[in-house]
Amino acid sequence: MRIQAATAIRRAGLTAALCALVAGCASVAHPDPRDPWEGYNRGMTSFNDTVDGAILKPVALAYRAALPQLVRTGVSNFFSNLGDVWSFVNNVLQAKPEGALSSFWRVAINTTLGLGGVFDPATEMHLQRRREDFGQTLGYWGVPPGPYFVLPILGPSTLRDTVALPADWYGNPVSYVHDVPVRNSLHGTQFVDMRSQLLEVGDLLDAAALDSYTFRRDAYLQKRLNDIYDGNPPQNQERYDLDEGQAPAAAAASSAEPSAAEAGH
Repeated sequence: MRIQAATAIRRAGLTAALCALVAGCASVAHPDPRDPWEGYNRGMTSFNDTVDGAILKPVALAYRAALPQLVRTGVSNFFSNLGDVWSFVNNVLQAKPEGALSSFWRVAINTTLGLGGVFDPATEMHLQRRREDFGQTLGYWGVPPGPYFVLPILGPSTLRDTVALPADWYGNPVSYVHDVPVRNSLHGTQFVDMRSQLLEVGDLLDAAALDSYTFRRDAYLQKRLNDIYDGNPPQNQERYDLDEGQAPAAAAASSAEPSAAEAGH
């Protein structure tokens, strides 16, 4: 049975990969300027959906069925606490002292009082989680997102976020576990836990959209824009997607400079 299942999975993966390559060679008549590689991206999205349906979603469902909610919450808290370490670094790189202090105290409190991060007393103490990654740091300092880009297995991204991935992997504390089997087990558990948290979201998105690809693309790009501007993107920069607009750091600096009229006074 295991051999048959593995064979079926491999066949599904090869079929989806072939579809992705064929779709990637197809041109789109009027591509969105944010998505010039739409042919490839649609093919890769189909490939990812096939792999997800054949492997990732069943594993996430089994994970949810095997572990009670309390245990799953503890697992999520543990990995979120590790993520706060990298968020602290990126808050510092973005010169956000409030976010850096919040991340620092979250890690300190949850690691000690929260028994290694399994519990989350920092949230009960109203210490807000300030998630930041290196892609956001690059965006904060003016690096444009570049084209929308769908990664194998990992899903939606942009050229900027893809370039930032090695730094994010390097900043993950799990990467510093020297025991390879333990490190791989932690990475696998983290991935499955993340997928299990998205079970209802994925079903809702697919049911709500006539074109799930376009819906997911637009939602991702809008989310990243909100991430970089801490949820408050300038109203006149709704299309800040490729290279237009002003980065948050530059916007903050320009707003701090007096205007000519103010200087005259």
